[in-house]
Amino acid sequence: MKIAVYPGSFDPITNGHLDIIQRSSRVFDRLIVAVVKNHNKKPLFTIEERVSLIEKSIGGLTNVEVDRFEGLLVDFVSAKGATVIVKGLRAMSDFEYEFQMALLNRKLQPDIETIFMMTNYKYSYLSSSMVKEIAALEGSIVDLVPETIRQDIINKLCTKSGGDSEI
Repeated sequence: MKIAVYPGSFDPITNGHLDIIQRSSRVFDRLIVAVVKNHNKKPLFTIEERVSLIEKSIGGLTNVEVDRFEGLLVDFVSAKGATVIVKGLRAMSDFEYEFQMALLNRKLQPDIETIFMMTNYKYSYLSSSMVKEIAALEGSIVDLVPETIRQDIINKLCTKSGGDSEI
């Protein structure tokens, strides 16, 4: 069985992330979407909320599971019995950073491969940070995030700002 891990902060999951998840789920027998707990970042959503948002977004993908981790990615991948890390790329700037990480991960764990998957061109401009900024400024996030979680994002931002909006 070929198991892969798709890691990220997913704060929140976007349609670009979902595109990579859906396509990766067709390539691998089992895909683990791994939400990282990064102590250096201040996410909008808690790790539990991010896991829940992803689970709500991947309905119908029976070979996809969502988990969380902190620490070294290669340790998590090994513990899950996976041999592949999936990384989504939007632009050359993503590639430069991810290429360095892939080489470092190979140095730490030579048996783990990194596969780069180009996002659909429709999402090449999209990031979680942009989604949060647009939503916080009461812009439309339709077509940027899965419909199943759109209101969750809006509600979270309204709670943080004390506002009462529907986007």
